Amino acid sequence: MHPSLNRLLLPLFVVVLIGCQPATKKEIPAQQTTPVMPVRNPYYSRVDTLALNVPDSVWKTILPDSIYQVGRKKATERAFTGKYWNYNSLGTYYCAVCGNKLFRSDSKFASDCGWPSFFEPSRKNSVTYQPDTSHGLNRIEVLCGRCNSHLGHLFDDGPPPTGKRYCMNSIILDFVPELSSQP
Repeated sequence: MHPSLNRLLLPLFVVVLIGCQPATKKEIPAQQTTPVMPVRNPYYSRVDTLALNVPDSVWKTILPDSIYQVGRKKATERAFTGKYWNYNSLGTYYCAVCGNKLFRSDSKFASDCGWPSFFEPSRKNSVTYQPDTSHGLNRIEVLCGRCNSHLGHLFDDGPPPTGKRYCMNSIILDFVPELSSQP
């Protein structure tokens, strides 16, 4: 091919290549390229034990819907579907709504109910209780002692030493594993 023809075809070739770029590559203004981050929960703390009095309208804006439905609207996850119902690692379970320390893994036991079960809370004021007569049943509802979120229910069919079964929803629990004691 003649050298002068190469000089004419090269710019044409570049124009054709640029014109063949996918139509989806468009210039997006800078403010639209920033990813949308979820709202951070300013009430979540694993060390603060002061009671919270936050309206549900605020919780609805900062919690994922699944946690909001269980914690604030008293929904229940299906049996045998939660991430902790048969989980056996060593560590501590916290409230997924506010970070309150709830249960230690050494109080967790295998139960056939399909939800994580514990025989005692981590400390006296970790949880509170209230009667629950919903669905035609007489039960004791277990609430987070800090944010008053629904955790599950308490039954009198647990193992020694307490004979209690704290039947909790996995979705409302955050688990933090113990650090291994390796040298």
